[in-house]
Amino acid sequence: MGRPVIIRIIGTGLLGTSLGLALSPRHEIQLEDASPMTAALAQDLGAGTEVTDESAAPDLVIVATPPDVAADTVNRALTDFPDALVTDVASVKAIVLAEVGSGRERYVGSHPMAGRERSGAIAADGDLFIGRPWVVVPHETSRPDAVETVKRIAMEVGGFPIEMSAAAHDSAVARVSHVPQLMSSLVAATLVDAPPSSLDLAGQGLRDVTRIAGSDPKLWSTIIAGNPSSVADILREVRSRLDSLIDGVETMAEQNAYTGVASVAKVISDGNIGVSRIPGKHGGAPVRYATVYVLVPDKPGELGRLFTEAGEIGVNIEDLTLEHSAAQPVGRAAISVNPSRAKPLADGLEERGWTIASVEMEES
Repeated sequence: MGRPVIIRIIGTGLLGTSLGLALSPRHEIQLEDASPMTAALAQDLGAGTEVTDESAAPDLVIVATPPDVAADTVNRALTDFPDALVTDVASVKAIVLAEVGSGRERYVGSHPMAGRERSGAIAADGDLFIGRPWVVVPHETSRPDAVETVKRIAMEVGGFPIEMSAAAHDSAVARVSHVPQLMSSLVAATLVDAPPSSLDLAGQGLRDVTRIAGSDPKLWSTIIAGNPSSVADILREVRSRLDSLIDGVETMAEQNAYTGVASVAKVISDGNIGVSRIPGKHGGAPVRYATVYVLVPDKPGELGRLFTEAGEIGVNIEDLTLEHSAAQPVGRAAISVNPSRAKPLADGLEERGWTIASVEMEES
């Protein structure tokens, strides 16, 4: 892949269009979608050029369709382009691999661990894959050059390739992606009949937990349908913990407020241990950052000014969240930085007129 090649992307939703945006500066990108309007939008965004009858045969086909049609699309690509290598980026792998037929030696499954709660080409971002794992799923007859090509594509768009079997991949994503989506949606579903007076009290914790609950129901239904056994295993684990928690809370209500406290403490404690195992920003062990909390006036350009002035101070922002309080004229920006840079950032911002609410340590 050191030279420009012709890459056909089939499916111009979030992932397909984002791949087109990331790859088009170096390769010729052809765009194909069952919806001509969707393909036209991806082209207008700069992700490539729509396929025509005169389009050249591709060197590589990337199937970016929903999981329920991914295998059929892979098989069609293998048949239509007998000299092309083919990969798919569906979020389930075993069910796709099981249905791939003739030409499967030119096929390698893959899955970039990147996405957004918004779907469609309009949400695409050429930087979507930077710093994200990209799982490469070879099978027993995959050609070595096919495996290498998919790994190079992952690296070209800023991801880092990880080789896994289809079964190991599906088990892993059930835990780190599929069940978290369902948990977020379950919590958000409790808000459907909540009185507005309760929702007026919502803070950042609720927003953090429910952020991905705005995802596409149809897409996620097909994802879960493609990985039901692994998802069910983890849901049973969650149910066991939830049953113990309910028993403890009911004991508090029926007997004594402190009688069931151990069950609550265990859930929180186990959660502390679990979250401490989530890799840090660039992979590896979690990194401890300092967080500088800054009050940001709710006016146009203020957040941009904050970024600019942090850069002028010479501090790299590792992460940022912005929290708004109802009916308040300011928001609170939580800026995560290297601990050694927290005081210079706070002092420098105060000199420029910003109000610093606090400086704290956090684990990220």
